[in-house]
Amino acid sequence: MNQLTTKFDATTGESNGTRLPARRSLMDRLAGVLIRLGILTEDLDYHLIRASMVIIFFFFGYQKWWAYEAERLIPYISNGPLIFWLYPAFGMRGASWFLGVSEWTFGTLLFLGFWNKRLGILGALGSCATFIGTVTIIPFMPDGWDASAGGFPAMTGNVPFLMKDIVLLAVSFYLLRQDVARALRATGQSHDAEARVPSR
Repeated sequence: MNQLTTKFDATTGESNGTRLPARRSLMDRLAGVLIRLGILTEDLDYHLIRASMVIIFFFFGYQKWWAYEAERLIPYISNGPLIFWLYPAFGMRGASWFLGVSEWTFGTLLFLGFWNKRLGILGALGSCATFIGTVTIIPFMPDGWDASAGGFPAMTGNVPFLMKDIVLLAVSFYLLRQDVARALRATGQSHDAEARVPSR
């Protein structure tokens, strides 16, 4: 019963129940260790997510400069309702280079967002556009659902690779929301500071 009624204080890592510390539950001890390791450090998740997106855009952007990746992109671009126009506009290699430039641009803006939230907003908007473009390919990808397993939702072929972009779209939206909120907060603070400066 004590295990069920003991409450855990996330700020101190201590339990407020009647049990002795040596008899704390395994979850209480695990939470205490994580707290001492800095899991509750302010904005840790925000910075880790931003850094991971910068890394993803760097590696995926680098791929786009090589012929092997241009060939692998054919089924994705050809069936993308929002990106099919890249082939008529730029050709096969040009479309791949266009995506590479875009991904490196958005990754750079996200990186600069560590210091400048307005640039971070631009990067997050580009990131959202990127993954909206890839997620919308899923319904139009031929042979994306395995008929031998009954079709949808049994993924096969290129669809499993695209599914990760649902998470990346959510992450991009999270960064966009965070950067907009922080930019507005900073603007409000600067206006408050200006209001407090006495006029001469």
